Parts: sequence; C-alpha cells; structure tokens
Amino acid sequence: MPAKVRVYIETAAKKTFASAADWPGWSRSGKDEASALANLAAYAPRYAKVAKLAKLDFPNEAPKFTVVERQKGDVSTDFGVPHRPAQDEEKKMTPKDIERMVALMAACWKYLDQVRAKVPQELRKGPRGGGRDRDKMYDHVVGAEVDYASAIGLKLKQPDRKALLESFKNPNRTEKWPVRYAVRRTAWHALDHAWEMEDRIP
Repeated sequence: MPAKVRVYIETAAKKTFASAADWPGWSRSGKDEASALANLAAYAPRYAKVAKLAKLDFPNEAPKFTVVERQKGDVSTDFGVPHRPAQDEEKKMTPKDIERMVALMAACWKYLDQVRAKVPQELRKGPRGGGRDRDKMYDHVVGAEVDYASAIGLKLKQPDRKALLESFKNPNRTEKWPVRYAVRRTAWHALDHAWEMEDRIP
C-alpha cells in the first residue's frame, strides 16, 4: 500500500500550494490542486534526502496524499509563497512531535548548506536572464529567517539558527504564526532555494 501523507492545500487565483503536513519543507506549487499534488509527488525522492539527514524513515513507495485542510490563498500565494497557516497547525504538540519537527528543520538547513558548498557561485540564468547567484540566494534565505523569527515572538538582530531552533522547541503558545507553520514556512524557503540552486547548476 502507498504511504499515506497528510496534505494542506492553499489555493489562490493563479497558483495552488500543496504542503505535506508532517514533513516540513516538502511543499510544491502548481496552477491548480491536481498539478500541485503531482509536483509534490515528483519531489518525494528529493525530500527523502532531507529525511535521511534527520535520521527519519521516509516512505520508499509512491505517496498517497490525503488532503486534510483546504484554504483560500491570496496575492502572496500567487506570488509563490505558502502563506496561510492551517488550523491543524494550531494544535498542541507532544514532546516527541516537537523533537521530530525540529530535527527536520535542522536537516533542511543542513541540506541547504551542503548544496551551497557544492554548487558554483555563478548559476545558470533563467529564461529571461534573471535569478540570484549562489551567495545572494543564500543570504536572502538567511535574512528572511530574522523575519520568520519575529513572527513567533523571537527578536533577532541578526540571523541565529541556534536561537531559532530553541524557540521552535517551545511551540505551544499563541503568536502571530503557529510555530508549526513557522517551521513549515522556514523549511520550505530553505529547500525551495536549495533545489533552485541544484536546478540552475550550469
């Protein structure tokens, strides 16, 4: 039997995101729900490498997605960001759940750092000659983490992943963002650009 994977769907006018509820960072978009789910499935082998870094078992067989929540997106969704926290992400977590979530977040960062170390500084440009090169892209990811930290009540003057991970370990509280979503968003951003770096190797 295929592995069952819980998924959140966020749909706006032009774009839909499908995000694996229990695997932060495994989130892909498409023009509609069907294409977003197809893209999510296509990235399962790439996400398996992240799960391996976290020392977690990841299904070898093709996943079977179960949509557990659908939400209406907005202009940020169409811009290319999974922007809406799910109601499911407001539920309290057990210590075991927290440990697993933090391990996956750390693995996403580790994967990004590994990719950065192996790709060239100058990356292949997009069809219109656009796109950041390696270090600018990496700095963009790290810089955004300061904003993500503030959304869960952590004030950072500069990027500090150790402090952010410690804050993620205390998720059962009310902030601007539920911490589950903060981890999902942070992990997605790290992996989205890690995979972009890989795809743009000259």
